[in-house]
Amino acid sequence: MRDFDKLWDFIKPAETEKKFRDALASTTESKDSDYYLELLTQLARTQGLQAKFEEAHKILDEVEPKLKPEMITARIRYNLERGRTFNSSGVKDKAIHHFLDAYHLGMENDEDFYTIDAAHMLGIAEKPDEALNWNEIAIELIEKSSDERAKGWLGSLLNNTGWTYFDKEDFATALEYFQKNVAYHTERKNKIPLRIAKWCVARTFRAQSKIDEALKIQNELREEVEAANEDNDGYIYEELGELYLVKGDKENQKKYFKKAYELLSKLTGIETLEKSRLDRIKELSE
Repeated sequence: MRDFDKLWDFIKPAETEKKFRDALASTTESKDSDYYLELLTQLARTQGLQAKFEEAHKILDEVEPKLKPEMITARIRYNLERGRTFNSSGVKDKAIHHFLDAYHLGMENDEDFYTIDAAHMLGIAEKPDEALNWNEIAIELIEKSSDERAKGWLGSLLNNTGWTYFDKEDFATALEYFQKNVAYHTERKNKIPLRIAKWCVARTFRAQSKIDEALKIQNELREEVEAANEDNDGYIYEELGELYLVKGDKENQKKYFKKAYELLSKLTGIETLEKSRLDRIKELSE
């Protein structure tokens, strides 16, 4: 694990970008080219998370010609970030190509953490049935691995598998995976991932028309974040708006959609990636 990996805050990619640029300023390519190129791949990732896809590709274009055959980890990370950039910008076929390259390179060199990352990304980029296959491969790799860092992928894979079943409208199976994810993060006391896992359970309850069950969970999450002064998660308020919309409670519908719009409209790149969703939230708040 590189020292700069500890600087990551995936919720705040712009702040992470600044940290990575500071790290780049304190090193040189000639001093440690592997380190330098790996750091550049992560800088590219911060751009992708801000929906700055052209900038991300430019950084990766700088990395690509400098990669040497012996730079195994740098080559894997290059392919992962090129793939993520293509995937986030909707170019699925090219994304899959790079994730496959990362997967095979990781498998050939016993790089469990990055191999599982690649399989997990293929589970996101591929069509549902193939995605489920890749999620199963990733979970099997976790079970066989002795790398504790690699085992940390399980929560993400439970979440992703749940969403794949959700997209297939198999809500009962989706719920099973989301509930397993709640248990996983409860056991490890992972505060933020646990909130997300509970949100997913509630979202599935809404899909099953279990509105009161969903409301109970979302309101518990709202109370938790407000008590901790961490009420910056617009998705909780969006779901509350949706639930009160179903119940015909216009006052609470408008109240929570308004709060959701206030928070979500501030997210970097959302106007590009989810404009119609944001427009709908605004309309329902008025």
